[in-house]
Amino acid sequence: MAQNKILVIAEKPSVGRDIGRVLKCSKKLNGALEGNQYIVTWALGHLVTLSDPERYDNKYKEWRMTDLPMIPDKMHLEVIRETSKQYQAVKALIQRGDVQEIVIATDAGREGELVARWILSKAGNQKPTKRLWISSVTDKAIRDGFANLKQGKDYDNLYYAAVSRAEADWLVGMNATRALTCKYNAQLSCGRVQTPTLAMIAKREEEIRNFKPQAFYGIKLCAGKNSGKTDSMTFTWQDRKSKSSRSFEKSKIENYIKDCTGKRAIVEKVDKSFKKKEAPLLYDLTELQRDANKLYNFSAKETLTIMQRLYENHKIVTYPRTDSRYLTTDMTDTLKERLRACGTGPYQKLAAVLYRGNIKAKASFVNNQKVTDHHAIIPTEQFVQLDHLTNEERKVYDLIVRRFMAVLYPPFEYEQTTVTLTIGEYAFIAKGRVIKNPGWKMVYESQSMEEDDSMALQKLTEVKEGEQLEVYSIQITEGKTAPPAPFNEATLLSAMENPVAYLENKNKEDIKTLGETGGLGTVATRADIIEKLFHTFLLEKRGKDIFITSKAKQLLELVPDDLKKPEMTADWERKLSGIASGKLKRTIFMEEIKDYTKEIIDEIKTGDGKFRHENLTSHKCPNCGKRLLLVKGKNSTMHVCQDRECGYRETISKLSNARCPKCHKKMELKGKGDAQVFICSCGYKEKLNSFKERRKNEGAGVSKKDVHHYMNQMKKEEEKGTTAFADALSKLKL
Repeated sequence: MAQNKILVIAEKPSVGRDIGRVLKCSKKLNGALEGNQYIVTWALGHLVTLSDPERYDNKYKEWRMTDLPMIPDKMHLEVIRETSKQYQAVKALIQRGDVQEIVIATDAGREGELVARWILSKAGNQKPTKRLWISSVTDKAIRDGFANLKQGKDYDNLYYAAVSRAEADWLVGMNATRALTCKYNAQLSCGRVQTPTLAMIAKREEEIRNFKPQAFYGIKLCAGKNSGKTDSMTFTWQDRKSKSSRSFEKSKIENYIKDCTGKRAIVEKVDKSFKKKEAPLLYDLTELQRDANKLYNFSAKETLTIMQRLYENHKIVTYPRTDSRYLTTDMTDTLKERLRACGTGPYQKLAAVLYRGNIKAKASFVNNQKVTDHHAIIPTEQFVQLDHLTNEERKVYDLIVRRFMAVLYPPFEYEQTTVTLTIGEYAFIAKGRVIKNPGWKMVYESQSMEEDDSMALQKLTEVKEGEQLEVYSIQITEGKTAPPAPFNEATLLSAMENPVAYLENKNKEDIKTLGETGGLGTVATRADIIEKLFHTFLLEKRGKDIFITSKAKQLLELVPDDLKKPEMTADWERKLSGIASGKLKRTIFMEEIKDYTKEIIDEIKTGDGKFRHENLTSHKCPNCGKRLLLVKGKNSTMHVCQDRECGYRETISKLSNARCPKCHKKMELKGKGDAQVFICSCGYKEKLNSFKERRKNEGAGVSKKDVHHYMNQMKKEEEKGTTAFADALSKLKL
């Protein structure tokens, strides 16, 4: 008689393999591993999703205002086409005769619960379920988790919260997008996350436009103990009451200088303090995306794609889509092995310093309470072969390894000295520091990890309180207040993660909720949201800075107010937490969402706004004959048909990876076929054929195959989205 088996469903292949190894499942099946007692299979993220509108009724294939709102009596599920092969493999295992019990081992969180429950629901599962709830996938954590499995029904409320979130986003997003698109005959989309993101950028632009620079003034004084001026120290005037070193009244500062001229300078106070500074926290995905953007100009999406390769293909970093910057105590025993795996090449000397000492887990980066679904991103125990990584992969891996090593190093220790100098009633401050132990800063060598105060870097002469100094010079300093900086991808990610500054009402409950739930979007979705805003021509880049387009400005005028506010996410998250804890019924929340959906459709239908294409060109669409729009994508300029149902688009120029031989900036590739030409912002031009010939002669290793691959990539990107807009948005995910 065949032995009964337990089927374990993980969220990702890597986690599935880790669990399979611990459970001694060594026999390979189609999308699974089998052992004597267990079969371990996995999803690939979501394998099942909510059905598109046309699955409910054929009439929804056409986008018509009269058919709105679309509110199905019961939401249906469908298998995601791209991962249907794995779904069929999982379904076959669920229905296998010898499988008597199922363990849900997807991520320990709301979305992880939804991944498994939707698969089980679509497969028609009737077998009992249990839940593995662990926050890391070390062998010990897996063994402990299986020794303490929970009943599946204990997590029913969490599932109800997850499915409510998904259905609410579908109802509001799908309906509002169709209503706006039909009403204004333009490709307009909106949603609970993407629209407030646009509104934040619009608000920043408005702040910059309305900003009026103001001149401010200060005093810089140089003083020392000898007439040779070799010991000169720089002091800055500081107001005794406000501690500010600026004044907006020039005449006041000029009078201060007159009062000080010719008078004695006395050292009033010498304050020395010993300070310690721990290394920055380990990376979560958002912080890594921010640093990769700041240092290498990688987009959030590029960083995530690179991370997926380092995680899935090379297996040298831990799970990337995490929002925690801490490790759990059960991981501390693995630190030495991880250090050994990554301590090669440029990291060998840095690792050697740690080997010689005692590698300790510190409270500054180990905290079980601050790890939710996944711990911080760190290297794995897999030995790294740096020569197998691409240049981009090396850069991201370098960030992770150095941050990992930095937290293991001692703190940065220094003695800070603050000298207060007085001339009459006026106070002047000089700051300096002496490094006692570079600690973790050794890991970053010449790289700066902080914005140091210019005063803090000067070398101060040894002086005593009551000592008189000679004033070598005293002068007025001038400056102007600066407007807020435009958003770039790094700062936009920060604003999405913490949108409190963009709340209208500054409600304490909303602030608390957004802080606890991670703001707009999640670490896993923010990169895709930003990419979508670029792809739908709602955002454009100028250099590194991000701006909203004319289309986005008009959209924000036309969209219902609630959809533009982060408060809506705060309100939903509060109610979803209520569902998860059993304090609020799912049916009540969904009735509210259906009523809200009807309200926004009525608001859009009766709106008196207008949408005008401000970027029409004289070029005509080859398909329908209407005039084309000139739109700037993230890295390209395109002609796009104004008719949403036509959907024609063509790339007319694209920022390439080819570098200008004169200024080494990336060049733009314009034109078609043999007439294509590289153009640089410095004025340099070069035909594509000449570029190929030059690169060949330089021995750059660019083969015909390389060029062919590059041109094919461009062609694919150009063809992206050429299908009708209705098809493009039917897969809308918010």
